[in-house]
Amino acid sequence: MVAPPWVGLPTDSTPLGHHRFAVAGEKYIRALAVAAGATPVLLPSLQPPLPANHWLDRLDGLLLTGAVSNIEPHHYGGAPAWPGNPHDPARDANALSLLHAALERDLPVLAICRGFQELNVALGGTLHARVHEVPGLADHREDPAAPVEQQYAPSHAVQLAAGGWLAAWAGAGRVKVNSVHGQGIDRLATGLRVEARADDGLVEAARSHAHTFVLGVQWHPEWRVTDHPFHHRIFQAFGDACRRYSCKADRS
Repeated sequence: MVAPPWVGLPTDSTPLGHHRFAVAGEKYIRALAVAAGATPVLLPSLQPPLPANHWLDRLDGLLLTGAVSNIEPHHYGGAPAWPGNPHDPARDANALSLLHAALERDLPVLAICRGFQELNVALGGTLHARVHEVPGLADHREDPAAPVEQQYAPSHAVQLAAGGWLAAWAGAGRVKVNSVHGQGIDRLATGLRVEARADDGLVEAARSHAHTFVLGVQWHPEWRVTDHPFHHRIFQAFGDACRRYSCKADRS
C-alpha cells in the first residue's frame, strides 16, 4: 500500500494572549486529508525563516493557505501599508522562501487566497492592496457581520479559461465561487497563465506553465470541500500530483 504524500502548510504567526502561536486553519488541514488523500504537515513560521530545503527534502507538496493577514506591500513594490492593515512578517518570510525553493525543485503547489497572492509575488507579480478602491473592480470582500455559512457561500461567477485545468475539472466554462478577500492580483507574474477571471476582469486563478503542478485560486475551495465536486477535484488533482512526486522522489 502506497503511503499518503506529505504536504506542508506554512503557518501564521498569531498572538494569543501573551504569546505567539503557529496557526493553520483546520478547514485546509481537513481538505488535504479527506479530498487530497494527503498527510498534512504544519510548518512553523519563524524569523529568521528555518532553511526551506530541510523541510522540502521530506515533503511531496506545498499548500499555501488563506489568512487574516495581508502581504506587506514592500514585497511587491506597493505603497506603504495603511493603519490597521493586518500583517504577518513571519508568514511572508517563510512562505516566500518556501515557494522559491519549492518551485526550483518542481514540487507540487496549491495556493489559496493569500497563498495565491504569495505565489504571484514570488514570481514577480504585483497586488492591488484594496481591490474595492480600484476603479472598475467590484468589492470582493465578505460581510464580516454575516454568518460564516453566508460569507463562504457562492458570491460571483468566474469565467474559466478554455482548455485550462479548471474548465476540465468543472466540466463547464463558468462557475460561481465564494469571495473572501480584500487584496487581489494586479499585474500577473509572467510565469503564470490565467485559469479564471471574475466578470470585472480580476484574475481569480492561474497556473504556472513551467512547472508540473503549480496552481493558485483566489477563492476558497477548501470550504466544505466534500459538498462541492468541482472543489473536490481541485484537491484530488493536487493530491494526485503529490503522489506522483512522492513516487519519483529520491530521499535516500
